[in-house]
Amino acid sequence: MLSIESLTRTEKLRMMEAIWDDLARDPAALTSPEWHAQALKDAEHAHTENQAMFVSWDIAKKKLRA
Repeated sequence: MLSIESLTRTEKLRMMEAIWDDLARDPAALTSPEWHAQALKDAEHAHTENQAMFVSWDIAKKKLRA
């Protein structure tokens, strides 16, 4: 069996894309958990009430990595 460590970054990305394409063939099998639906509702409500705070993607990435 081929070790994932021996793959190049490009090969790993291609493999991930192939796996995702395969999984996405049956959209009914890809259901989101209930907490995700609730999180989206909460975010929509915060936006509607002007309580949502938006940041640029660069700032969000820095916060997530910190």
